[in-house]
Amino acid sequence: MELSDLEKVDTKCMFKTYDKWPEIASESFEKKFEKVQYDDIDHIVFAGMGGSGSIGDTIAAILSKEDIHISNVKGFLLPKTVDSKTLVVVTSVSGITKESLEILQNAKKTSAKIVSFSSGGSVESFCHDNDVFFQKISMVHSPRASYSSFLFSILNILEPILPISKRDVHESLNSLIKTRDEVSSHNLNEQNRALQLAKFTKQMACIIYPHGLQAAATRYKNSLQENTKMHAMTEDVIETCHNGVVAWEKKSDVNPVLIRGKDDHVRTIERWNVLEGFFKSNETEYCVVNSVSGSILSKITNLVYLLDYASIYASILQKVDPSPVNSIDFIKSKLRE
Repeated sequence: MELSDLEKVDTKCMFKTYDKWPEIASESFEKKFEKVQYDDIDHIVFAGMGGSGSIGDTIAAILSKEDIHISNVKGFLLPKTVDSKTLVVVTSVSGITKESLEILQNAKKTSAKIVSFSSGGSVESFCHDNDVFFQKISMVHSPRASYSSFLFSILNILEPILPISKRDVHESLNSLIKTRDEVSSHNLNEQNRALQLAKFTKQMACIIYPHGLQAAATRYKNSLQENTKMHAMTEDVIETCHNGVVAWEKKSDVNPVLIRGKDDHVRTIERWNVLEGFFKSNETEYCVVNSVSGSILSKITNLVYLLDYASIYASILQKVDPSPVNSIDFIKSKLRE
């Protein structure tokens, strides 16, 4: 692949935004925002769809081992457990997501605290009209490409509430620079792991992941669907070993992609090794993507970075423009107000 191939097929130059992700992330975390401070929160609900939902997935994974209850909503309804000690975090990069607007309306009927983030639109208007904390964050290219901007801005703004250390944040930011050096459009050679993966995923991908990295797997599925316009599905590796593996007894056009964490649980590692052994004995080609070392924040953000790049490269190899999402536009145009 040549740079000219990217420039020819990627008509809106999505790849150039990804080349700047480390700087965008760092600037977003260091920017002077108004902080949100609540002392009595024991439940956080993250609500968002698509690229906005990826942000909630990521933060929920980071907090999964902390002493706070996390809910992730991708739809219209809030959990029944929402009360005065709940913080509802609504994210809509576009600012016009109907599900996000309905969550805001429903949350306003409860005693929960509410904060919201978008690039403007109806979400901004609702928050201003209903005295809801709102922070406008500029969209960078598209909702999915705005992941680093919105994620690190939200980590910045919610810093007093989220038990995430600055050390972990800065580690992840430094790791993004190293990942960019390896997989960006400035390094289109055979050692580029994102390009290697793009060449492997040709028709349909089955993304297999350990529980702690589900956010990265879901994001990769979404990116393949939106950028590469190809079918993709996800499976937890433990569950795969109980039923999903049976589907591989016969030949398939589905490409297995294994997302492995650097320090997965010992029992998870055992299953990875057995599953790879099965694929080899069955002559099933598969690709392994290893996370970086470090915190869960570093693991997920760098996997998202690499895997998003891979989906863009796959689109270029298949001569598919990654930016347009005409089918999503069609569905949104048919939804009632």
